[in-house]
Amino acid sequence: MAAGAPRIFVSHLAGVAVFDPNGDQVGRVRDLVAMLRVGRRPPRLLGIVVELSTRRRIFLPMTRVTGIESGQVITTGVLNVRRFEQRPTERLVFGELLDQRLTLVEGGEEVTVLDVAIQQLPARRDWEIDRVFVRKGRGGAFRRTKGETLTVEWSAVTGFSLDEQGQGAESLLATFEQLRPADLANVMHHLSPKRRGEVAAALDDDRLADVLEQLPEDDQIEILGKLKEERAADVLEAMAPDDAADLLAELPEDDVERLLTLMRPGDAADVRRLMAYEERTAGGLMTTEPIVLRPDATIADALARVRNPDLSPSLAAQVYVCRPPDETPTGKYLGTAHFQRLLRDPPYTLVSSILDGDLQPLSPDAALPVVAGFFATYDMVAAPVVDESGSLLGAVTVDDVLDHMLPEDWRETEFHLDEDDEGVADGG
Repeated sequence: MAAGAPRIFVSHLAGVAVFDPNGDQVGRVRDLVAMLRVGRRPPRLLGIVVELSTRRRIFLPMTRVTGIESGQVITTGVLNVRRFEQRPTERLVFGELLDQRLTLVEGGEEVTVLDVAIQQLPARRDWEIDRVFVRKGRGGAFRRTKGETLTVEWSAVTGFSLDEQGQGAESLLATFEQLRPADLANVMHHLSPKRRGEVAAALDDDRLADVLEQLPEDDQIEILGKLKEERAADVLEAMAPDDAADLLAELPEDDVERLLTLMRPGDAADVRRLMAYEERTAGGLMTTEPIVLRPDATIADALARVRNPDLSPSLAAQVYVCRPPDETPTGKYLGTAHFQRLLRDPPYTLVSSILDGDLQPLSPDAALPVVAGFFATYDMVAAPVVDESGSLLGAVTVDDVLDHMLPEDWRETEFHLDEDDEGVADGG
């Protein structure tokens, strides 16, 4: 844990007001949602159950929490108001973890959970439950009895973890937790349809979206079809717009329209725009969410955007400078600033002064071979897509180009280094 990172006992969050960035209250904390893991690894805190003024309870992901301080929770202001539904791998902290009977690893004494503490991991937006406040004997969080109380690390007690509770598919999921999305997709592809559906149901929206982007088309359609429509729409929102558009293009028209209607209007609009282009063109390949800056932005502004951990390395390799509006389709596209150039100039330098003036953007109708030739010619990992009026529509990344040029069964290939290759890679 990073020094100075705040540790918060969850009892202090019960009923706390939740505010948007403008200071308007959107609801109150009613519970927290955690995911247990195998062994004695601390659980990951997924989000907060927020009760709105209408009494509806919704899920607020921790990735949209910008601050927990002074008896209040601050959010990004982007809330999904669909009713909260608990998933198989999720545990409610107030409802299920507090008052549980556990055993101390040292000494084997029985204790009851009174409270748990959460802390944010260093340099990340993830949160973990890392401490447990317990009472020896049979007194619980909701039963006032005498007994020694103490705070211990999560690993100092047994009885919580998935392998101890025998959760079946949940243990399988926890085993896969450290896998990259592409590797987890490969594992899921080889599971039985029943088990594949169980694992998909247990993954959170963002993780499932990342995995779906790496799965063969048939698996994508199968998994999406097993989800409730509202959850399917949530997962599509979490996917890159170009991947969501490719997946929807394979579904019946009625299903497509129903899912788009359930999605947030802004996300649905991006997907609709992409679906208007032929699949194997720059317009069909592009993402509508590149880094866009106005000409008066500085290199410091650009680097702050590049640091976003949700960006792929290829999208973070360059920023696009455009006149307002700065969401695609933008105002007039002015040029591209490459990441390496951002590192060579002072932070106060305007990005408009370091543009690559020789780089010609792609037309949205450019065919796949033309796009591939552009990347090969200019040694690029991403390229701007600009329409006839000069507006930036999006960016094509090299991974999308490769995905459409490789054989359809390329995901069936096992990629690994043999011993000789490892020696070469290590310089041996």
